[in-house]
Amino acid sequence: MTQTDTKTRILDCAEQMFARAGFHSTSLRKLTQLADANLASVNYHFGSKEALLQAVIERRLLPLNKIRHKKIEEIITQAREQERPPAAADLLQAFVVPTLEFRNSSPGAQDFIALIGRSLSEPDETVRHCFLSLALPIFQFLFEGLRQALPQIPAAILLARLQFIMGTMSHVMCMGNLNAFQKPDFPEALEQNVLMDQMLKFIQAGLEAPL
Repeated sequence: MTQTDTKTRILDCAEQMFARAGFHSTSLRKLTQLADANLASVNYHFGSKEALLQAVIERRLLPLNKIRHKKIEEIITQAREQERPPAAADLLQAFVVPTLEFRNSSPGAQDFIALIGRSLSEPDETVRHCFLSLALPIFQFLFEGLRQALPQIPAAILLARLQFIMGTMSHVMCMGNLNAFQKPDFPEALEQNVLMDQMLKFIQAGLEAPL
């Protein structure tokens, strides 16, 4: 096995174990056994357990951020060239669609989503701090675009509404197309494309709601 193979196996296993057992409950010894690697390889490739966590999150989040940043930037640039504000609906779509499409982007995406879901709900801040520090730049870029799109909404209210949107997205990301209220007399869960369309309409209405 090459060094790259070893590093990738460690990342894959760390992502899986951090998601299912939690960061602090994951033993590096068990992790390296699962990755068919030795304990020293974690220090060699990453330096520490915390640095391994950083690498796990960066591997998935930074490419996604790059896609979202490019789409948002294109919308803002086009609006500037046409001497008009960007449309909130376009900005939301540029951010939301790649995020939801990420769920099916690779075999490990579901574990990554579970890891981030845990980080947002558990009291320990280790994973949450790592994730939020990497997510903040794209969140801020989206917020700045929405301020141009919706100048009539005070910044503090717009920020609060954007956080509501993130909560909605987190729920949809973690639940997928599952119906949270599964009963025989309830309708079946929506298909992916319909779910995405309805969520975009829902969050746009909330974002642009009257004060």
